[in-house]
Amino acid sequence: MVSWFHFFLSWWGLLLLSALDASLFFFIPLGNDALVIYMTAAHREQVWLYPLLATAGSTVGAATTYWIGWKLGETGLPRIVSGRHLERMRAKVRDAGAVAMALPAMLPPPFPLTPFVATCGALGVNAGRFFLLFAGFRVLRFGAEAMLALQYGEGALRILRSENFRMVIIGFIVMTFAGTAVSIVTLWKRTARQPA
Repeated sequence: MVSWFHFFLSWWGLLLLSALDASLFFFIPLGNDALVIYMTAAHREQVWLYPLLATAGSTVGAATTYWIGWKLGETGLPRIVSGRHLERMRAKVRDAGAVAMALPAMLPPPFPLTPFVATCGALGVNAGRFFLLFAGFRVLRFGAEAMLALQYGEGALRILRSENFRMVIIGFIVMTFAGTAVSIVTLWKRTARQPA
């Protein structure tokens, strides 16, 4: 368990966690944000690296989600996006395209990023433009967190290494598994209800 936990405190772990977080199937609230802050505070000399790794992983995960949306197309979109969000997202894509849809990449949870990415894929938003904007907004978000970690790093490390924070992490892990299970079951039910 300890070695598994320490894997995620590495740059490989940050890359993987960021990719999983931006995929359709995993629910990892604030995981990559906390990891960017922790890694920057612990290794200040590599401040430039962690926002780039988090962005790269997040973009790979989002590309998978985009591709699934593209494969399903507009008629298959209700299989992966709830009806209450769908019409609003369709309207945004048609009105503002890639810019409006990539902007959520800057917003933290609980903002539902993956439905927006899947909708862009399904509605054929220009992938090059979308992912350029998506990656740019992600770099801004993770870069701002890294700068805050540089400024308040010592205090952040004290909090992140405390016993109370370990309990918070355990709570987040439980939430991650529960949220991932709910995401998979919800997706399965929606897919089963929709005609092929």
